[in-house]
Amino acid sequence: MTEITGAERIDRLRLIRSDNVGPRTFRSLVRHFGSARAALERLPDLARRGGASKPQRIPSEADARAELEACARLGVSLIAPGENGYPPRLTELDDAPPLLGVRGVIDTMMRPMIAIVGSRNASAAGLKFASVLARDLADAGFVVASGLARGIDQAAHRASIEGATLAVLAGGHDRIYPPEHTDLLQSLLASGAAISEMPPGYVARAHDFPRRNRLVAGVSLGVVVVEAALRSGSLITARLANEQGREVFAVPGSPLDPRAAGTNGLIKQGATLITEASDVIQAVEPIMGRPLNLREDDVEPLAPDPDGAMRERVVNLLGPTPVQLDDLIRLSGASPAVVRTVLLELELAGRLERHGGGLISLI
Repeated sequence: MTEITGAERIDRLRLIRSDNVGPRTFRSLVRHFGSARAALERLPDLARRGGASKPQRIPSEADARAELEACARLGVSLIAPGENGYPPRLTELDDAPPLLGVRGVIDTMMRPMIAIVGSRNASAAGLKFASVLARDLADAGFVVASGLARGIDQAAHRASIEGATLAVLAGGHDRIYPPEHTDLLQSLLASGAAISEMPPGYVARAHDFPRRNRLVAGVSLGVVVVEAALRSGSLITARLANEQGREVFAVPGSPLDPRAAGTNGLIKQGATLITEASDVIQAVEPIMGRPLNLREDDVEPLAPDPDGAMRERVVNLLGPTPVQLDDLIRLSGASPAVVRTVLLELELAGRLERHGGGLISLI
């Protein structure tokens, strides 16, 4: 385990809270410039080169210290990848949070986790199965992770409190959604934990829940979907888990129940059918002994400063219709490093939108 300095924590916090800087962009910037502080110094110039229409908001050191103090009042620690308390499997993600707000029993984060997710409008049978599964997994030594939502999530949390359960929040630690689960969160913190990548005071919006779901999958060895309608958030979690190389498990349900349509579909697509905790445990036991697939060395390089003509060529190929990065490189004739640099500039200027499957478009 490593530990970053207080100054580095401040720099990291300022960078990730800057306008148009997400985890992937953060990682590219730090890898290219060597440190968060060096990246902060270059942000205004990069955004200007990308055509920013207004000055980029970069939090001051005082702003970062104020957030750290707000976290301390809530009992939240902001932890970097590699530090004790940062979920080890989360470090495998390309978009792992550079700082994660952790509250509760820190050691919980270092134990093997299984996520249980499902319908908010769950059936009685679904709630009962989620409870039995969560309790059995907790008794076997696993931490049960979920999103603190209504339905299956809360059933899984409640059933595993005596062991340990992890609540993954979409908003800040002081902005619990749904509000009626505030007491549940307080109860689970005695033996478990809660995490969020958002600052105190942040109220979750619709697009924050898929971001939350990637963390639910990312901390876990595998994700169990108990009930899920077609086009549900639980299926998003299952898709993200599959993309992250996690095991995906599904509980079969009646073809007549729309709440089982998503889970039955997952089974048709190759998810592992389970009917009890032992099915999950047998599948993940071989994985637990494998070394983590850390991704720190595979960051693709950026170009020092693309010339104006090449930058214009890349930008002119972009529009509102999403395109693949590989197509952009091929059609522009520019090197991959140049194209990635131009895209980074556009992103920092607030002009680029990233879609699923590696697609990109101009806003």
